[in-house]
Amino acid sequence: MPLRDFADFLKEEIPRGRVVEIGIGFQFDVALRLRDLGYDVLAVDWNPESVRKAEELGIRAVRDDVFNPRVELYGNPRGIYSIRPTPETVPAILRLGVMLGVPVYILPLSGDTMPRGMRLVNYRGLAVYTTKPI
Repeated sequence: MPLRDFADFLKEEIPRGRVVEIGIGFQFDVALRLRDLGYDVLAVDWNPESVRKAEELGIRAVRDDVFNPRVELYGNPRGIYSIRPTPETVPAILRLGVMLGVPVYILPLSGDTMPRGMRLVNYRGLAVYTTKPI
């Protein structure tokens, strides 16, 4: 299962603590798996219905705009990840990673182009793009 594999990848990359999923939408598998693995997961989305549904599932969630983030909402995460973000949101996610001083992990939709400077990792057939904090 690819999303379970992505959660396993994140487990290998990020020490336990807080992780933030940007743009969770209505795909909760990775957040739930990470929560079950002992992570403090914060889900972020602009859609209030997505935030409400995440909270119903027991995932802490907040509404925020990644283009103008309220950094105080994020606490001190150990990493940020996003699953199939729209290409126009990727630079904003990367900026947020720099603001918070944490690595960013993106699992893009097949065929999406990622910004230069990101490192491509093949993990169990998944193309995961990463950055480390500057």
